[in-house]
Formats: sequence, structure tokens, C-alpha cells
Amino acid sequence: MHPTTLRVGFVPGVEPDRFLRRWKSGRRAAWLELVPVPLSRQAEALAEGEVDMCFVRLPLPADAREQLHLVALWEERACVVVGDENLLSLHEDIVEADLAGETEIPGTHLDDAAERIAVAATGVGFTRVPLSLARLHHRKDAVSLPLRDGEPTRIALAWPRAADDEIRQEFVGVVRGRTARSSRSAPLRHRIQTPIEGEP
Repeated sequence: MHPTTLRVGFVPGVEPDRFLRRWKSGRRAAWLELVPVPLSRQAEALAEGEVDMCFVRLPLPADAREQLHLVALWEERACVVVGDENLLSLHEDIVEADLAGETEIPGTHLDDAAERIAVAATGVGFTRVPLSLARLHHRKDAVSLPLRDGEPTRIALAWPRAADDEIRQEFVGVVRGRTARSSRSAPLRHRIQTPIEGEP
């Protein structure tokens, strides 16, 4: 039986509103509900049925990947955040070599991006986050600097293999830009990609 409401989770930094608008633009068999999900619970939210699908930030634990369909989507640019009085803040972007001699504020848990950015804003050092998270937690006393040679992160759409159905397939199509008027002659599930070990 198809869900009457498709609950789609999204981790911080993902802006799913455009997909909600696309979904509403067509005649769909289910309502779409967007559910914020902490990064630390992205795999658990799917495993425990809190959401039907989820925009996740890769990588996922190996045991979770085995249970999920994963469609790799966009990359997030790497950046560092520094206080607005740090000399690095005068740059438009930087490279890894520019960080030599600077103090890095490390992560302590998966959901600490806002905390680390707040510490960086005091001027004690820099912290690394995807550019999307830097924008989400923007502060007037901090500056986000794209890291030109930094490793990007990847956002993917995930859902349980055991719960695949046409409603979820239809949402994959919406995310990939297919409109309600697009041809349905080519089943989307034939184009599902499961990232290989170690991806993104």
C-alpha cells in the first residue's frame, strides 16, 4: 500500500523547498511532508521509519548503505569559517596552504557545526564545514571562505530497499527534474545508483 503522506527528511544545509514546489505542481498520489533530521540521526531516521526518504550527507556507515537505495545528487563545496577580524577574512577564497599556522577548531560531534562556527567567530581559529552549513549558520562576526582545494561533500537521496514503491520512485523523478508531464516510459529504478565503498 502506498503511503498517503510521503515523509521526506533532510539534514541541515539541504534546502528541499524547491522539490516541495515541484511535487505540488503535479497531481500526486501522496502528500509531501518535509522533516528536519539531525545529521547524527540520518541513518536511524530511515531505519526506524521516522521518514520514508531522506536527503543525507555522505558517507553513511557501511551497514546502513547495505539497507538503502542511494541516489547521489549534488556536491557541497568545502569552506572554512573564521572570525571577521582574522586576516584570512580579507580573502575571497583560500587554499589549504593559507591555513598553515592557524588553529583548527575540530568537531566534537556530528551536530556541532553551529557551535564550532560560534567559537570561530570569537577569533580563536578556523573550522571546516560544507559551504551550505556555513550559510545556514551565518553570523555577522564570522566570514565563510570557500576552500579551493578542499574535498567536497555529497548529498544523496536515500530510502530503504525494502520499502521501494512507485511513490518513492516518483519523488526521485521530481528531484531529478522530471515534471508531471514528462514521459514515464523509462522506469526510474533502472537508473538508481548506489555509491561504491568510500564514496562520495
